[in-house]
Amino acid sequence: MPTSDDTAASAPALLRIEGPIATITLNRPAAFNSINLSIAQKLEQLGAEVEGNDAIRVLVIEGEGRAFSAGGDLQTIGAAAASDTIAPVVGELLKHYHAFIETVRRMPKIVLSSVHGSAAGAGMGLAFVTDLCIAADDARFTPAYAKIGVSPDGGSTVGMVGTVGTRRALQIFLAEDSFTAQQAHQWGLVARVVPAAELKAETRKFAERLAQNPPAAIAGTKSLVYQAAVTPTRQQLDAEEKGIIDAMLTEDFRVAVKKFTSKPK
Repeated sequence: MPTSDDTAASAPALLRIEGPIATITLNRPAAFNSINLSIAQKLEQLGAEVEGNDAIRVLVIEGEGRAFSAGGDLQTIGAAAASDTIAPVVGELLKHYHAFIETVRRMPKIVLSSVHGSAAGAGMGLAFVTDLCIAADDARFTPAYAKIGVSPDGGSTVGMVGTVGTRRALQIFLAEDSFTAQQAHQWGLVARVVPAAELKAETRKFAERLAQNPPAAIAGTKSLVYQAAVTPTRQQLDAEEKGIIDAMLTEDFRVAVKKFTSKPK
């Protein structure tokens, strides 16, 4: 069910919760779900709501209309450039949007982006800053930054460099006009590519599969994976020890191990 303040169709982003799966829908279809201050503030609010709900195990992020997200709202940015207010306007927008990105990476839940149509600029960044991405076979990803003379934002480097490496990332940001869902899958950015007509159904099926993981397994795995690249070996091993012991103290583990050990040999 939608939360009480998300029932209006005009809200820039909507939250729907169905059992252990929450869905945030970017809801500016006339503007191809481009990111302006209102949607950034709403995403920050909804992200905090999902993070604080212990019953949610998986968050899906999708876009309404013909695109996932066209990235930063150029109407807003263009007006700020014309009035010489870029720093305060863009700074305020990114304060809220980057807070949402931090929540996505930090929350002890799997975050799955479901991408159709265009994902450009910060929209591309959002698609790949999530833990996993499922994409329609007609989805296209467009870096867009270098073309307008700027560097990446919206978590684009956070989500991509660790996956594809520095040289591929430089190629994507500086030499690619756009790339397909199939290319993104080859580079490890997309987990699954599905027919466009089946995206919603396949996203739901994937989310339900992910939600079968117990909360302790989700939280511990996500934390360990993201810290592995920047943590000294001994510290990472200590974190692994703590994580697995914590998980083994839960009822989910007791039930699972009892089921496994009671199987006939």
